[in-house]
Amino acid sequence: MFCPLHQTELCHLGEVMFQDQLKEKVRPLIDLIDEMRYLGIEKQLNLPAIVVVGDQSSGKSSVLEALSGVALPRGTGIVTRCPLLLQLCYEKHNVWKAEISYCEQMHEFTEPSKVVNYVEEAQNDLAGEGDGICEELITLKIKSNTVCDLTLIDLPGIARVAVKGQPEDIGEKIKGLILNYIKRKETIILVVVPCNVDIATTEALQMAQQVDVEGTRTLAILTKPDLIDPGAENTILDIVHNRTIPLNLGYVIVKCRGQKQIDENMSIIDVMTVFIEKITQLSKGDIITEGNLFVLMRKDYKQWMGILTNSIENYQKHVQEVAAEYDKTHRGSELPGFSNYNVFRQVAQTLLGELVNPAMMTVHSVREMVQKQFDILSKDCFEGYSFLQEFSKRNIESIQDQQSQMAMGRIKEQFEMEMLVYTQDEIFNIQNKLDSETTDYTEQDKRTNYPELLKAYYEIVVQRMGDQVPMLIYYFILKEGAKNVCSEMLSLLYEDDIDKILQEDSCIEMNRAKLKAQLKCLLHANEKLNNL
Repeated sequence: MFCPLHQTELCHLGEVMFQDQLKEKVRPLIDLIDEMRYLGIEKQLNLPAIVVVGDQSSGKSSVLEALSGVALPRGTGIVTRCPLLLQLCYEKHNVWKAEISYCEQMHEFTEPSKVVNYVEEAQNDLAGEGDGICEELITLKIKSNTVCDLTLIDLPGIARVAVKGQPEDIGEKIKGLILNYIKRKETIILVVVPCNVDIATTEALQMAQQVDVEGTRTLAILTKPDLIDPGAENTILDIVHNRTIPLNLGYVIVKCRGQKQIDENMSIIDVMTVFIEKITQLSKGDIITEGNLFVLMRKDYKQWMGILTNSIENYQKHVQEVAAEYDKTHRGSELPGFSNYNVFRQVAQTLLGELVNPAMMTVHSVREMVQKQFDILSKDCFEGYSFLQEFSKRNIESIQDQQSQMAMGRIKEQFEMEMLVYTQDEIFNIQNKLDSETTDYTEQDKRTNYPELLKAYYEIVVQRMGDQVPMLIYYFILKEGAKNVCSEMLSLLYEDDIDKILQEDSCIEMNRAKLKAQLKCLLHANEKLNNL
């Protein structure tokens, strides 16, 4: 029975077929160019190439690692000391293999972790130990089902100052080597520029402009967007939108993994596990840092207790004023007793009501502090995973909103219960004790003692609120908040569309779709021209 495909399935099938056809067309051309380069034809004929250039520590290695999926030599100073021809070959079989060749040597291996050692060994053989450079080409060919068919040439980073063991003219030598590659009109120049420097002063881009004045074959990659200085975001946006230094191929901004994640080879599950462990420790007070969360919370709680202490003093003053006014009003008449419930309730409710706003302010202060610490953990643990950072940030904010509302609701309930002044029996217990000790009190004496008795009751209320408010804040905002954040993050692992963790920005997807459509039209036009 024929079952028609869904429209989206047809689109996906068409896209896969198009990509397969494109690979079939592109792969032979790339193989031909690589073979000609291997045979040395490049000495007589300029071959098409993509050359990667940049200043030292610009992030070139990180960009190449993102493309190849393997670690390359990295660090400070000159890391790439010889031109590295990186050949990426797509293979359908799920087997990773590579070979590195230079001069008359060639090594084959099947472990991605050995790439760094082989490249460093080749550089030491060609350029010697230390920080010297060599113009001899090292070829690294990687075959995998996780790479696309692409060939790049990585060149040494531009050095501004010679360090110990390097010739004084090391900078000029590197520039000469770079210029020899990028001056060829068949070369596409891939300039890597970090976001935390002035792009106009980047030597790599200046060199590209010298040989490609109109910017027709220069593509700039902006790295390290997390190091952008506060307030400089608009400047970077102007650069990305091609308004500062126009390039026909434009700009691409990327965020690669940090050095710590690379050293630890952390997967998404690993970083999520670390995040959950840290946020759990944070909620228990186990993480001791300069800005220890519990220490910071105690400052807010101390401020809250100061407000309560002042409230006790205000309460005593208020009670004495009410008692004096009451005595003045009823002087000369029989006094039924200042323990009148309505009078006492009015005083208690008035002063308790003045504590509600400070309590809410304490909730807000602690909530902001906890959310800030959670966000810091998220940014630290999910570095390089922009979707996870955004997902965790949204969830942390949403959960903290919910938890702070619950905390404020419970605190308001606590105040409402205290305003019932239901436990005034304690005053009478104190009064009975005093009456048993002294039996010859006059009514005036009792009126004089009532402010002290009411103060004793209010101190009990204040002590209760002094314990309850921090307890409720800790439970809802920190303990339950951390628990809910961990639960939400773990649930992400069981989603059917977990691939969206590595989802690109929608603008990139739209641009890719646009370029694919343009490419399809161009290929169709080229086919028409070939058939003429």
